Amino acid sequence: MQPFLSFLPDSFAEYEDLMSILDYGSASFEIRTVCETAVRGRKFAVHTASIGSTDPLAPAIGFFGGIHGLERIGSQLVLDYMRALLARLEWDELLVRQLQSIRLIFMPIVNPGGMWASTRANPNGVDLMRNAPQNADERVPLLAGGQRLGAWLPWYRGREGAPMEPEAAALLQVVETQLVTRPLSIALDCHSGYGWSDSIWFPYARTRKLMPHLPEMYVLKTMFERAHPHHGYAFEPQSHQYLLHGDLWDYAYDRAPAPHIFLPMTLELGSWLWIKKNPRQLFSRQGMFNPVKAHRTERVLRRHANLLDFLARAAFSAQRWLPQGGRREQLLQSAIDHWHKAEIA
Repeated sequence: MQPFLSFLPDSFAEYEDLMSILDYGSASFEIRTVCETAVRGRKFAVHTASIGSTDPLAPAIGFFGGIHGLERIGSQLVLDYMRALLARLEWDELLVRQLQSIRLIFMPIVNPGGMWASTRANPNGVDLMRNAPQNADERVPLLAGGQRLGAWLPWYRGREGAPMEPEAAALLQVVETQLVTRPLSIALDCHSGYGWSDSIWFPYARTRKLMPHLPEMYVLKTMFERAHPHHGYAFEPQSHQYLLHGDLWDYAYDRAPAPHIFLPMTLELGSWLWIKKNPRQLFSRQGMFNPVKAHRTERVLRRHANLLDFLARAAFSAQRWLPQGGRREQLLQSAIDHWHKAEIA
């Protein structure tokens, strides 16, 4: 390590927490290093941890966090769920039986270099969620929808025609080898920093067109609302908020092989309310994307555990709710009426 960098920390809290969880769960998790990243003389591995059925046809859910290095709360949410899962395995017979039929894949810190450096982008200055080789159908928000002017501005997509960034390519490889090869797979990617309330977004982000699996997403939404009627999420296509270039989940979804069902979602934790309650957070890069006060962090971690548990249960019970035939056609119309009626009218 270069001497003039010795005053900088060698790691960060979320990465050390992940290492501790992987060590404790080494007998339960299948652990892989999917890529490595270097930043200012430090090297960090990007890890995945998997648990559950080894049947390649079993439903699977992927939990992702830390794509943007400033959004630590998303990684903390996934890490907290991993820790709770290991604790429950010691006594929860229902969980043990559940994991005999489904597989869980965790990738809690996709961008460790950015998280160490406290930047949204990766160490190359690229916004990983703008890095896929896809363009939006319509005009996107200036800069925020993805730009190629340079890494000196935020939301940089990377150089046109260049290979995807290692972290983005590693995420897609995990999706393509561990999720979409199965008849049913679900992904939840945890973010923060946009909106007054929490949202669950699904494809598309690049277009206002309907995703092919809109009926399945509508059923999932309806089941969750009935199970948790006071959840408070805005559950909608991301295009209802804004369009963008290079969305990784749009790209992964479009590449999923038919007739397999892949349902990717983004959990967007609305940070504006945290700032309203504590305006001093505006003067901190971390405070704009994460709850600062300890009790608010604990509340966030408690609040969203139900969603992660629900997705695991939904995967386990997929044969009871996946729509078929005429019912699927009816649900498609209900979904259009709910989400897209104004656009089609």
